[in-house]
Amino acid sequence: MTGLDFLVSFFSGIRPHRGHRNAAANLEAATASLQQDAVMLDNLRRAILSQLVQTDLSSALMESGIPLARGFWQELFGRLRHKLLPPLQPENDFLYVLNRVFFRSRDYLWVEDIPRADWIAFFELLGLFMHIDDRRILRQLSLSLNTLSFQVAQLGLEKDVLQYIPEVYREENPFVEQHDLLKDLSALKQVIGRCYACIDHIRDNHSVNGASLHQTYILLLLANRLDRMTILVDLLDEDKTFDTGKFVDFFRMLIRYENRKNSILEFTSQSLGYLAYQIAEHKGAKGSKYITSTWPEYRAMLRSAMGGGAWICFTVLVKNLLTRLPMAVFWHGFAYSINYSLGFILIEETGTTLATKQPAFTASAVASSLDTRKNAHQPNLYNLAVTVAKVSRSQFASFAGNLIVVFPGAWLVAWGYDNIFGKKLVSGDAARKMLQDQHPWESFSLLYACNAGVFLFLSGIIAGYVQNKIRYSHISRRLQTHPVLRLSMPEKRLKRVAGYVEKHAGALAGNISLGFFLGMAGFFGEIFGIHFDIRHITISSGNTSLAVYGLGFQQLDPWYLATVIIGVLGIGFCNFLVSFSLAFIVAVRSRGVRLREYPEFLGILWRYFKKYPLDFIRPRRRSGKKEETPAVAEAH
Repeated sequence: MTGLDFLVSFFSGIRPHRGHRNAAANLEAATASLQQDAVMLDNLRRAILSQLVQTDLSSALMESGIPLARGFWQELFGRLRHKLLPPLQPENDFLYVLNRVFFRSRDYLWVEDIPRADWIAFFELLGLFMHIDDRRILRQLSLSLNTLSFQVAQLGLEKDVLQYIPEVYREENPFVEQHDLLKDLSALKQVIGRCYACIDHIRDNHSVNGASLHQTYILLLLANRLDRMTILVDLLDEDKTFDTGKFVDFFRMLIRYENRKNSILEFTSQSLGYLAYQIAEHKGAKGSKYITSTWPEYRAMLRSAMGGGAWICFTVLVKNLLTRLPMAVFWHGFAYSINYSLGFILIEETGTTLATKQPAFTASAVASSLDTRKNAHQPNLYNLAVTVAKVSRSQFASFAGNLIVVFPGAWLVAWGYDNIFGKKLVSGDAARKMLQDQHPWESFSLLYACNAGVFLFLSGIIAGYVQNKIRYSHISRRLQTHPVLRLSMPEKRLKRVAGYVEKHAGALAGNISLGFFLGMAGFFGEIFGIHFDIRHITISSGNTSLAVYGLGFQQLDPWYLATVIIGVLGIGFCNFLVSFSLAFIVAVRSRGVRLREYPEFLGILWRYFKKYPLDFIRPRRRSGKKEETPAVAEAH
């Protein structure tokens, strides 16, 4: 049996037969067996060392899991090609060995499922790092370190890096300086630490400066190469210590990348993750204003939502007037889109609130509670439960505020139109159809409400993306220094315009896109002959009021009307559920958080709900005071 066959056989014994739940027990048993059998331990060590000596390590150290410095799109299309026709892998390549041993595409799952401490114990028992003294291995490690160092120096001179590193490092760029210290590994460690600090500085300031896909990609390349350099320096230095934990992280990462090396989803998730993170951060910053903690904030939210409901009444009126104009289907959709966009912009500019726009923003604020980049320690799940309660009651206040005004307000609009023009806004079959369109099972209203939830989510993404782009491209400063604008506009006015663009461009883009999503949905459903439309709770409630006035209560079955009202509330629930869920998933994934790592959260949330159910509807009656976390409350 060759050394490679021995390794394949050994790790096959650790691999679980089904799923990946028994892997940890299998590794513990194998480690215990090795502790008792010195011959087997020596054979395993020799088998691994022989593969290290006889194979080329450079691809594993410098390429696997590290996107090439050729740009996002080139790497993406390269993976597409290799997914269709995988490249050849020489037998003298260490990655060939790795793929022989961990040959199943889902091996990385059980490798990652085994606790880190168990892998550390296993590799420390092997003691490989005390035996890596073969010149061929050391030569490959040194060559790989030198090559990675060159690449880091080159990437560190990119414009998207140089312009954003701290001022103190502008003259002595640590990305360049590290290459001059390859002979002094202790000093190199310190400079690599400064390189990491520069990357963290750029990422931490994305909320101020914004981020681009190219910059995100460059920082990803730098971080990956610095990670590899850290491991190589640890192997090559002479301090006789080795961070086995970092090696285990590298080992697990290598298995994952080899199993997923042609995965399009893996690459796009990794590359777009930080960009999505910045979009989510811009949304989360806005979302915090939609979360109420005290009674004054709750009442302010209610008043703001009532103001938004008043604007919706006029939006519904204009929309129904537009239906009377003899236009082609496309122009009807375009007119509806302009109407909705103007309505949403007016709501934004007057500081009032539209209930269904909140979830896309509050979801990012909730996900921020789980952000390991901001929380050095384990997230406080009790505080997260309190945050969920705050979001729930804030959403309740905004829904209630909108509906309190829209239902009677739209009725008054219909009554005023009837008295001024002597005819009802809608009546007869048109009014009956308008009611039927909101009915929960006589129409596709709940499905259409889910469509609207998707559009609400997308408009939030667009708003975050545009706001990020405005910051990253320095649009405000560029407007203020524009030669034509400086000549044609007073300095103070130009400064106000630039400030307005910087502060509101994202919201304007989000409102306009949402207006067109909602206005054009019916047009696309009609031209393709499919059941595709939207239902938005505030617009549906306004249409319900217009239809009820047009028909009169005497012509309506009370049970039918009650069912329609329940349908309207169901539309609101679907709007909220879909938009919040999608935004929360994106925000959580962009932060690298795995919800399965917090299985106890649902139990904590349920216990909190049972103890304080009214917290999910309104704040506690203690003016100006914040809630205790459940942990504190239970201590009393």
